Amino acid sequence: MTRPDNAKIAITGATGRIGGRIARRMAAAGAIQRMTVRHPDRAPQLPGATAVRCAYGDRDTPSALEGIEVLFMVSASESPDRLSRHEAFVDAAAEAGVRHVVYLSFFGAAPDAVFTLARDHWATEQHIRDSGLSFTFLRDNFYADFMPALVGEDGVIRGPAGNGRAAVVAQDDIADAATAVLLNAAKHAGRTYDMTGPQSLSMTGISGILSAATGRTITYHPETVEEAYRSRASYGVPNWQVDAWVSTYTAIAAGQLDGVSDDLPRLIGRAATPLADVIRVVPPNAQKG
Repeated sequence: MTRPDNAKIAITGATGRIGGRIARRMAAAGAIQRMTVRHPDRAPQLPGATAVRCAYGDRDTPSALEGIEVLFMVSASESPDRLSRHEAFVDAAAEAGVRHVVYLSFFGAAPDAVFTLARDHWATEQHIRDSGLSFTFLRDNFYADFMPALVGEDGVIRGPAGNGRAAVVAQDDIADAATAVLLNAAKHAGRTYDMTGPQSLSMTGISGILSAATGRTITYHPETVEEAYRSRASYGVPNWQVDAWVSTYTAIAAGQLDGVSDDLPRLIGRAATPLADVIRVVPPNAQKG
């Protein structure tokens, strides 16, 4: 039985950075949508949108997705059981009769990816393929918006990235691309798109752009892997989390975040946004130091 909102498109994570951007764009396009969120009272108030409670792994997920044909699936919060929650959600989507999943994956997702969390993304992709659902995978590079958060209070970015490069991508660009896919999902069935910024940048290059944009002197110090683990041990987080933090840099050093794709410009009909332009609109309180 179809829910009374008559929505055929559902957006997960509408209270978050990416899902919220997409939900707003879908509303602006006049789409009827259902926002599946853990806390419906926190969902944005948007025309044509309803919010229902739905958390990855919930037994009630199939009813929350009732009547949905196209589903945007953002990855769950980082945790040791994230993959199992992803798999349970995909299974629930299939049970509910969802036809197409647009999954926000990660650039270079592979079973042997250096970035540990990229392995979970690859396994999630495989589970979606095996589910029989139609799919589109959006593999985003590291977020350009988060680059200021890498800067320590002393104005130094520290990490074992060596001279490697990453094609960091704006969250607004990802949201534009996801919206384009969701509004015409059948056209993008079976496709995997790499979401990158307009250029690959070394950490030294990123530091220079941040310096110019913020007026601070920001530099990059290439740690060894051993130094990186020691410097992050004081945070008192589980080993898997430290591995993820350190491997964001070692993946760059290994060249696995390098390379610019034209997938995003073709989806959004314009050039990808440069890091300098992204940083100019990041609120000052989003920057550390």
